[in-house]
Amino acid sequence: MRRIGLLAVSLCLFSVSSDVIAADWREFRGTNGQGHSDAKELPVEWDQEKNVLWKTPIEGLGWSSPIVLGQQVFLTTAVSQKEGNAFAPEQSLRVLSFDLKTGAIQWDKEVFQQTSGGGSTDRVHNKNSQASPTPITDGKFVYVHFGTRGTACLTLSGDVVWTNQELKYAPVHGNGGSPILVDDLLIVSCDGGDKGFIAALDKTNGKVRWQTPRSLPDMKKTFAFGTPLLIEVNGQSQVISQGAGAVYGYDPKTGKEIWRAGYGDGYSVIPRPVFANGLLFVGTGYDQAKLIAVDPTGQGDVTSTHIRWTLTRGAPHTPSPLVVGDEVYVVSDGGIATCIDSKTGKTHWQERLGGKYSASPLFANGLIYFQAEEGEGIIIKPGTEFTEVGRNKLEGRTFASYAVADSTLLIRTEKNLYRIGEAKKLAAK
Repeated sequence: MRRIGLLAVSLCLFSVSSDVIAADWREFRGTNGQGHSDAKELPVEWDQEKNVLWKTPIEGLGWSSPIVLGQQVFLTTAVSQKEGNAFAPEQSLRVLSFDLKTGAIQWDKEVFQQTSGGGSTDRVHNKNSQASPTPITDGKFVYVHFGTRGTACLTLSGDVVWTNQELKYAPVHGNGGSPILVDDLLIVSCDGGDKGFIAALDKTNGKVRWQTPRSLPDMKKTFAFGTPLLIEVNGQSQVISQGAGAVYGYDPKTGKEIWRAGYGDGYSVIPRPVFANGLLFVGTGYDQAKLIAVDPTGQGDVTSTHIRWTLTRGAPHTPSPLVVGDEVYVVSDGGIATCIDSKTGKTHWQERLGGKYSASPLFANGLIYFQAEEGEGIIIKPGTEFTEVGRNKLEGRTFASYAVADSTLLIRTEKNLYRIGEAKKLAAK
C-alpha cells in the first residue's frame, strides 16, 4: 500500500460496519443528494488550527468530494506519473479510505492507469482534475467513476470487485459528473464532445444494462458534467439527468425518456439539480448561465409548458442550488449569492460574498455553508433577509463540496483533507 504522510493524532484499527448511522454521507451532496444534513452543533468557527480535529495530506490531485460510511471516509485522487506535472496524461487513478476518528489512511488502491495517446481527451481544465466525480456507497461496496477512463466497484477493505471501461465518448476538459445508485443499478451521465448519453450498469457485475442517447444530438457543443438525481413524481421514479441543451427525466428501470425541457445552447452543465416543493431547480451551464424551475409531471418535450420561471442574474455555472423551506439559494461562480422564492422565482436578496465558487452549498445546523475556491467558508442564516454568521479560512484551493459526519465538517482542499469540529462537543456524544 502506498504510504502517505499524516498529520493525525493516532492510528486506530477497527471493524468495518455497513450499518446506516448518523454519520453516513453516502454520495455527492449527502445521502439524499440535496445538500442537507440533520447534524447539529456543527462548527461555525475554524482556521488552520482552531477546531481542526485532524488534517491528512492527499497525494495527487482530485476534486471529488468526501463520502462517509460509519467510521470510513472515501475519496478518489489522480497521481501524476510525471514528476512536476500534475496534469500529465499519465495518471494513476486511485481510491482512498480514511479513518474518520484519526484521519489515518487505511488503504490506497489504484483502480485504473491512464496512459497518454488520447490527444485532446487527455487534457483537463485547470479547474478540473482526472478524479473529480465523487464516490458513492450502498453500505456494502464503494463505487467510483473516472468518466470514460472507467468505473469500478470495491469492497470496503479496498479489493476491486469489478471494472468497466465500455462507456466511451470524447471528454472535453476531463470528467466531472458523479454516479448515483437506483436499486441494483449504477447510473452515470456521459456527455462528451462527440455524443451524449446516459447509462446504467448492473452494480453487482458492472455490465451495461441500458444506454440511452440524448434526444438532442445536434447541439453545437454536446459536453456536460451532470450528476443525476433520483426523484419520485406521482408515484413514479424518475432519474433526472442534464446534458447539453436540455434536462431529461428517465425511467430508471429501462432508460426510456419520459420528458425533456430545453434551455437553448447551454452546455458544460455542472450543477446537480435539486427537487423541492414540486419543482426541479436546474442550472443550464455556459455561455449564459440560467437557473430554471421545471415541473417534472409532463410527457415528451415540455419546454414550452412546464418551465415555471427563469433566473438569469446571479445564476451559477458550477455550484449546485440549495432549497431551504420555500427559498432557493444559489451562489454564482463570481461570488454573488441569491435568495429566490421557489414558487414564483422572485428574488428576495442578492449579496456579494467575495471570492470565486465551485463547491455546492450545504444546509446543516440551521445554517447555510458556502465554500469559496480560495479556502474561505462563509456561513449565513437562511431567510428572506441576508444575515451573515461568520467567515473562516483554510489554506489551499477548495473546489470540492462539504461532507458531514456527526457534528463535524469534512473539507477537501488541494493538498489536504480536514475534519473540522469542536472536540468537546464530539467527546460529549
